[in-house]
Amino acid sequence: MPENPIQSTISFGTDGVSHGFLKLPWSRDDSAWGSLMIPITVIRNGSGPTALLTGGNHGDEYEGPVALFDLANTLQYTEISGRVILIPAMNYPAFQVARRTSPIDQGNMNRSFPGNPCGTITEKIADYFQQVLLPMADIVLDIHSGGKTLDFVPFCASHVLQDKSQEQRCVEVRDAFNAPYSLQLLELDMVGMYDSAAEEMGKTFISTELGGGGSASAASIQIAKRGIRNVLKYSGILSGGFQLDASKELEMPDERCFITSESKGLLEMRVNLGEFVKTGDHVASVHETSRTGVRPLEYRAQLDGILIGRHFPGLITMGDVVAVVGVEK
Repeated sequence: MPENPIQSTISFGTDGVSHGFLKLPWSRDDSAWGSLMIPITVIRNGSGPTALLTGGNHGDEYEGPVALFDLANTLQYTEISGRVILIPAMNYPAFQVARRTSPIDQGNMNRSFPGNPCGTITEKIADYFQQVLLPMADIVLDIHSGGKTLDFVPFCASHVLQDKSQEQRCVEVRDAFNAPYSLQLLELDMVGMYDSAAEEMGKTFISTELGGGGSASAASIQIAKRGIRNVLKYSGILSGGFQLDASKELEMPDERCFITSESKGLLEMRVNLGEFVKTGDHVASVHETSRTGVRPLEYRAQLDGILIGRHFPGLITMGDVVAVVGVEK
């Protein structure tokens, strides 16, 4: 396998706080010998576990970047035992232009693993995580929200895994993050995901969905900041205790949790995020917009639970997720 062309401008083994870049050569029209410079911070103090913390896996999701850029300025190496690797904007090209995917190669970072050191820009970044960063990590936290096209109640998530001891470790760290909702998440498609890459290495991996709509609120950012520090404290990297608030525990038993649009038009939500729905409840309508006088198509809950996600903003197309229902455990 060829060596990945990305080079870190800072050391992963030096004590203290180091700010630098993952430097990826990128020859293009406006810079023949240019490089893509992805910000990174490494905070290390002696031996101990390593936490790999990422945001901006999708470039239009902001709780992670805000919380991690802030943490890079505020976390002192004297507070920790071990190592914290911070990459606030994993898909940096997408983050720079507020897009879910890269403007360079249209790459979706969370569908590009294990990557390719000779591939596209996105595949090269994914390969660097696969070959260099993930092997160093004990705990991996990837902070997501809904971006421009989804909105969620704030939850921290883990997955059902074949290795039940690994699954339990993930559940414990998920619960330590202590979002208002804690979810055993069912993915529509796990192929090429960062989650899968970390879990297949046996890592303790958790992720979040902390809002959406292409922005971040003061409340969602606070959940991210508090949750990150909770995870670091739980893992023994950061000193100090923490108090856990009530968190509603949810699961997603099967694909009935997803309500998918079979039409195109104007979305009318009939239920708010966080509200309880019963099987058959009218969750949303989609109105025809090419003419008046056409009855909207109704979408109904397929099982009892809580509305944890919805399409965003107002226009929807065929195949989009209308809404997501989580079931209380």
